[in-house]
Amino acid sequence: MVTIFTLIFLVLGLIIGSFLNVVILRLNTERSFGGRSGCMTCMNQLSWFELIPVFSFLGLRGRCRKCKANISIQYPIVELITGFIFAALFLKFQNVFFYGQTLVFSFTYAYFAAAFSLMLVIAVYDIRHKIIPDTLAIALGILSFVGLFFFNTSGFYPHIPSILEFASGLFIAAPFALFWLVSAGKWMGLGDAKLAISIGWLLGLSCALSGVVLAFWIGAVVGIALVIFSKKHGMKSEIPFAPYLVLGTLLAFFFELHLF
Repeated sequence: MVTIFTLIFLVLGLIIGSFLNVVILRLNTERSFGGRSGCMTCMNQLSWFELIPVFSFLGLRGRCRKCKANISIQYPIVELITGFIFAALFLKFQNVFFYGQTLVFSFTYAYFAAAFSLMLVIAVYDIRHKIIPDTLAIALGILSFVGLFFFNTSGFYPHIPSILEFASGLFIAAPFALFWLVSAGKWMGLGDAKLAISIGWLLGLSCALSGVVLAFWIGAVVGIALVIFSKKHGMKSEIPFAPYLVLGTLLAFFFELHLF
């Protein structure tokens, strides 16, 4: 039974991931989020069998059926990551689901699924454009602040947040804001500080601090590897940090890390 429901939520994540790709590609452009999808090169409208998450990419061998232009690997990667996140969320809160608390499970699942979907869009958009849009940062900030009153990393927990819980976002964001201020934006972007506020509210101070430290560790390892092995990156290359923050957040949340 668990396997069946896990697969159902995996498929749901794949479908949502397909929509997230649309948001990432059309955000801050003149194109709306509605309407039929089409090839980014020849603008040919896609048929239904070309819109199946992951499988269409594999079936088409990563090329447009009409013009044979390469399809970005971003499509299946975002879909798969979203699918895994949605499946992992079900596994994390499966006890609530199987104990018959369907409404509680629905609220909890929808909240964290929306938060992590926004984070994934932010991470991929930062990779593509090296900037975090204010619209996404504000939306995530509002969502995570509201969640202070209803959720914690263990699930549904309606309560009046403590002063520490209110301040957790500011505590996590403060070092990022300081780096941005001291370096005039050269070391760290202000968007990372805005994202860090949401992470603090979403995870709480202890878990968020663990996620941020993981992000710096992973970022350092990847950054050094890029400098050593990639000719496109040097010591002064601009590397987006949001993907590492999001990865650290996911690891801290799903494994309930409290490193300090």
